[in-house]
Amino acid sequence: MTYLVGKIVLDVVAGAPNNGLAEDNNGKVKQLRVGRDVHPYVSAQAFRRWLRDSLPAQESRSPVTRSGAGAKQQAYTAGRPDLHLDDDLFGYMVAVKNESYGRETVLATGTFVSVVPQRPTSDFGTMSRDFPPGEHPVIHSHELYSAVLAGDVLLDLPRVGVFETDGTGLRTALSPAAAEEAVKAGAEKTVLRSVGAVRLPLAERRRRVDTVLRTLASVRGGAKQALHYGDRAPALVLLASVKGGVNPFTRIVGADDGRPVFQADVLREEIEAWRDELDGPVLVGWAPGFLGDQRERAVKDLADLVDSGAVVFGHPRVILNGLADRIGEGEHDAWFEDPAA
Repeated sequence: MTYLVGKIVLDVVAGAPNNGLAEDNNGKVKQLRVGRDVHPYVSAQAFRRWLRDSLPAQESRSPVTRSGAGAKQQAYTAGRPDLHLDDDLFGYMVAVKNESYGRETVLATGTFVSVVPQRPTSDFGTMSRDFPPGEHPVIHSHELYSAVLAGDVLLDLPRVGVFETDGTGLRTALSPAAAEEAVKAGAEKTVLRSVGAVRLPLAERRRRVDTVLRTLASVRGGAKQALHYGDRAPALVLLASVKGGVNPFTRIVGADDGRPVFQADVLREEIEAWRDELDGPVLVGWAPGFLGDQRERAVKDLADLVDSGAVVFGHPRVILNGLADRIGEGEHDAWFEDPAA
């Protein structure tokens, strides 16, 4: 089996990309505390929404149904991963009419937390347009911040386009009727990790991974874009194909003297420790100008690994689109197979 694992880093400049509950008419950004330190963050749910919204216009999105009211209301997608890429990769739960079908996520994303503490500031504003003379303005405020946010990512490649049809509880992804429809449309019956399933044709599975990688390269979104427009595509992305589900690269971005730093020594040691699990080079997409001259320093520090092909540096868009090309062309078809099936 093969997983694409690694790290995604966002560069937020004077932004408020993900907001929590307002207090005293002050819009709050999401933030967590570690001791006395404040770390703004973007939730995994928000980032996944950005990804979904950034999919190509022609890509089918799973429709959402909302029902009930008050504490008994619920919202759910169609639960048809055979028809919709977002149901396939992001997962779902549909529980209606005494039936329950669900899919655990295939594309897992962590919370994007500020690498170093950053206390958000409040931007004070007023509304007085067209008020008569002497009227007091309406006062409002909201938080914003500048920070480098980092989160983990994992894509379980053998599960892309493969949907469980037996087992118990949420392990059953499709109803018998939906599974039969998928088979009639070209899917085949199979077994994945000791569970019966249906599998889409390999060409469609390749296409879905190709699509999500290209979408990640140009993801856009976030709250308050009218006031704080900014780039939300990865400033740095690290991806590696790993035979197991462990992500060894969670600590490649750290803090030093209050500044975010790329830790080349950590990357080197992790590559050595997990060499038997790696299935290909570690790909590092790094936007020019991000973190000053650290990119050039990292390339020099890892020169031997770069020369041997164990580490590949490039622009995030070039790295992600290049990987999408190779997967789409069938160069990595073995990654979609699971020997334990």
